[in-house]
Amino acid sequence: MDFDWKSLVRTVAPAIGTALGGPVGGLAVQAISNALLAKPDAPEEEIALAVSKATPEQLLALKKADQDFAKEMRALDIDLERISAGDRDSARKREAATGDKITPRVLAVVVVGGFLGMVAAVLLGKVSGISDPVAAGMIGTLIGYVSAKADQVVSYYFGSSAGSAAKNATLDKLAMQKGETR
Repeated sequence: MDFDWKSLVRTVAPAIGTALGGPVGGLAVQAISNALLAKPDAPEEEIALAVSKATPEQLLALKKADQDFAKEMRALDIDLERISAGDRDSARKREAATGDKITPRVLAVVVVGGFLGMVAAVLLGKVSGISDPVAAGMIGTLIGYVSAKADQVVSYYFGSSAGSAAKNATLDKLAMQKGETR
């Protein structure tokens, strides 16, 4: 499947997304499977399909699972930020070792430029079919996906603040106490 389901999970459920591919990746996949398919052991292909076709209610369930997952990781004294920092560090070390300064920069310009171009096209009314709910949903999903990629580019070049993540966690906690969702 060409759909990058893990990227969508990282956007909706950052704690689970951070854990994917790391030492607690199995627990992360299990949390996704439970949230979207109500079973702990779905194969990756089934999870990818469920993520690609997730309803707003399922995405909300995934967000709730992410909050529960983050609590569980704190209870187990597992530092997801350290895991994420190690992942970023290995990517930067790889880039330094290869000496390739052109490719990452070209990709960064293409991703950020593509995002800005897509947003401009939509705002300027250059996208036909936006009145069709299916087309509008697909366009919104596409912009959200490219937006997440642009955010990754900016985080890579300028860093991502742990304080920002803490702020988001605090806002999520306050929203949960009020019975709201962000």
